Amino acid sequence: MIANNTYTARRLMLLGEWDAALAALGPDGEPELRAEIAVDRWFFRIEGHEEAEKAVEALDPASPTRHLLAGRLAYSRLLFRRAPRADDRAAAEAGYRTAAGTGDEKTRAWAEYHWAVLLDNIDEDPAAALPLYETALAVATKYGDGYFESYIIRHLAPHKEPTERLAMLRRSLQLRAALGARPQTVAAQALLADNLPEDDPERAELIRTFRPGAEELRIGWLLSEA
Repeated sequence: MIANNTYTARRLMLLGEWDAALAALGPDGEPELRAEIAVDRWFFRIEGHEEAEKAVEALDPASPTRHLLAGRLAYSRLLFRRAPRADDRAAAEAGYRTAAGTGDEKTRAWAEYHWAVLLDNIDEDPAAALPLYETALAVATKYGDGYFESYIIRHLAPHKEPTERLAMLRRSLQLRAALGARPQTVAAQALLADNLPEDDPERAELIRTFRPGAEELRIGWLLSEA
């Protein structure tokens, strides 16, 4: 039963049904998955920060997942300017640095990816970020992990020439759509649209497509951008 609940919760999270995912997991479900779902919901909806933080703090202090998720929370407060704390920049890097030094290869690669995003988006230091993106991409490719790849190339794309940039953004969108990752697909549609010329028919179609999805899933930052 627990295994089935875990599978159902993961599938619901992939669909952007975060509340249903937490309900399916139940109070005795996997703590790390509960924290992951809660942090994912906060990141997309900008809702439930307190619940997400409590779920992360309930994890084993030695858990790489705890450090990674704590880093993500600190980063997101800075990114979205939602009650950022004085130590959020340092806390985010400390979480990623610790997670990158522990856990299995993919956990380390996810930590390096998130660290790169921090360097890229908050510090505006692409020279430091790019090697970490490339290292993470090598791991995603090694394991054939299209979901992970979709995240990395989404952030690598802005640093490429226009033709390669659009190819990366389209691949990110295709990978997410193929995996049924609905919130990520909607976000990829929005980013691709933003990188196309204003008079491009594809851009108009992407906007018509992603906005209803963003409204249904209540993706806070996409709705504010739209």
